[in-house]
Amino acid sequence: MPKIAKELTALEVKRLNAPGWHAVGGVAGLLLQVRPPAQPGAAMPRSWILRVRTGGQRQPIGLGSYPQVSLAEARVLAKKLSAEAKSGVNLLARKRAQRSVLIAEATKNKTFKECAESYMEAHSSDYTNDKHRKQWASTLQTYAYPVLGKILVADISMRHVLDVLLQDTKHRNGDEGKLWHIKSETAKRLLDRVRTVLDYATVNEYRSGNNPATWKGYLDTQLPSPRGLKKTKHQPAVPYTSVGEFMVKLRSKNSTSARALEFLVLTAVRSGSVRLATWDEIDLNKKLWSIPAEHTKAKREHKVPLPQQAVSLLTALPRMAGTALLFPNPKGTALSDMAISQLMRGMRARGELAMEAVPHGFRSTFRDFSAEQTTYPDEIRKAASGHAVGDAVKEAYQRTDLLEKRRHLMDEWANFLDLPSGDRSASVTPISGRK
Repeated sequence: MPKIAKELTALEVKRLNAPGWHAVGGVAGLLLQVRPPAQPGAAMPRSWILRVRTGGQRQPIGLGSYPQVSLAEARVLAKKLSAEAKSGVNLLARKRAQRSVLIAEATKNKTFKECAESYMEAHSSDYTNDKHRKQWASTLQTYAYPVLGKILVADISMRHVLDVLLQDTKHRNGDEGKLWHIKSETAKRLLDRVRTVLDYATVNEYRSGNNPATWKGYLDTQLPSPRGLKKTKHQPAVPYTSVGEFMVKLRSKNSTSARALEFLVLTAVRSGSVRLATWDEIDLNKKLWSIPAEHTKAKREHKVPLPQQAVSLLTALPRMAGTALLFPNPKGTALSDMAISQLMRGMRARGELAMEAVPHGFRSTFRDFSAEQTTYPDEIRKAASGHAVGDAVKEAYQRTDLLEKRRHLMDEWANFLDLPSGDRSASVTPISGRK
């Protein structure tokens, strides 16, 4: 047992300033540790130490900093701990266990924003493209973080989620109201993303219990079904009866954006696949474009049979040194989505396009044409647009057959675009519309 030193007064303790351990008395083993300053002129750090014997060894136990812990408080605490040590309690082991618990608890105190950012980083390769990744982050930044960002995921309830979905907002058409009601598509995507982040938090044990962003049985008791809200406005498209006139005007333009848009119309694919297309994806001899999985929304390779008009377009394209892209911008990198959209807006402003329309709308134009002007089965029309046509076994079995049937359909579509204006509204007799 340590010898009990002379019992110092509070004033005497305050005057201790020599580096080292100073016995202050009152409790055996109670010391004030004085350490040299971190830099010249700075205060000398001082803290309380209790030396106790545990398991035959003398161990120092920290009791806190001085003067935050006063002399009187240090003596009371030291007496309590000394009594516990005498009864066989391993004070150091207990303190380490308590520290481990505190550290473990601290790591679980994750905010919604921290979990969202961790999820997006972990799944960065899952996004279909950089635009999708930015949309994910932007939606949360705009609508979720102002409400949930700083809240611990462990504390988020259904009321918090409702506060996100029912926040006041303004539609671009000028309407004002609650997000769930006037931007229903945005709100549904937002809800999916909030639910995903909270699922991620649950799996990582940052929270427990049911996911408050669940629709069925939870939010559907509080909110109207999105199906009953404002209908989704589809991408504006050029009617197939007018697409030929549009192509005449488009082909008169001499720009990379114009050729990219023409190729998009001929192939009926998404603009991202066109903008990122490279020459090694094209087989001009087989008249085939093999779009790699990473350039498709479905993350599956998509083969596009090329009509002769598309082959002629590609054959006439100049090739830029230093890039493999079909349609590079002047810097040799991929065209932006805005470049193609701006081309159509310019045509609309000059009266060359009689209706509001966007590049993505040509997929709808093609689907309307193939449904109304041909007799091809639905699975061929879907496959031509890059959609799934059935289970994996059926798709694998039909792949070659569908490719050749799709080739006939794409030929008919390209020929339809070349028809004289008076013949474009007439029915088309399919070359190979047979089952």
